[in-house]
Amino acid sequence: MAVDRERVTELVRELLVAIGEDPERPGLKLTPQRVADAYAEFFSGVGEDAAAPLARTISVTRGPAPDTLPSGAVMLRDIRFQSMCEHHLLPFAGHAHVAYLPGEQVVGLGALPRVIDILAARPQVQERLGEQIADAIAGSIDTRGVLVVLDAVHECVTMRGGRQTAASTVTVAARGLYTEAAARAEAIALLTGGRT
Repeated sequence: MAVDRERVTELVRELLVAIGEDPERPGLKLTPQRVADAYAEFFSGVGEDAAAPLARTISVTRGPAPDTLPSGAVMLRDIRFQSMCEHHLLPFAGHAHVAYLPGEQVVGLGALPRVIDILAARPQVQERLGEQIADAIAGSIDTRGVLVVLDAVHECVTMRGGRQTAASTVTVAARGLYTEAAARAEAIALLTGGRT
């Protein structure tokens, strides 16, 4: 489902009036359309299949490098992401760190950031975003475990309320072998380089 830009434009005009502004003044005249265009980008993941980038897998034993079978995790760190908090429609942004223990299949490393991009391009809360990323990976490829660590700064924390400009939120989602404390702790240390 695509964002209804025309309706968003109309609603932003109403919002400007509701906060006491004049949507016809020069600085705001194009704002409703600009917001509609931005929302189309921010929420492009609504209705999109997050598992689609994981559909193309590579066989570990019959693939292009069967002599280099992974004995441990495949990890991708510092994947930049941004999303919109569904509570205040304010942005949150940070880094995702993903690890999975491959079974018979691996995916191209570019597929993991694409899954994150799709899921982040929806109204979100960070806790659910991490769980959805872990579920998409665990449900789409043969893994023995999946771990997702998200570290993000939320504008609803930095711009309003307590205005904690240096605060970040860290969440962890684990599946399979990574639900075991020792395996999870080792992977988190490797993924974050001791930063969390």
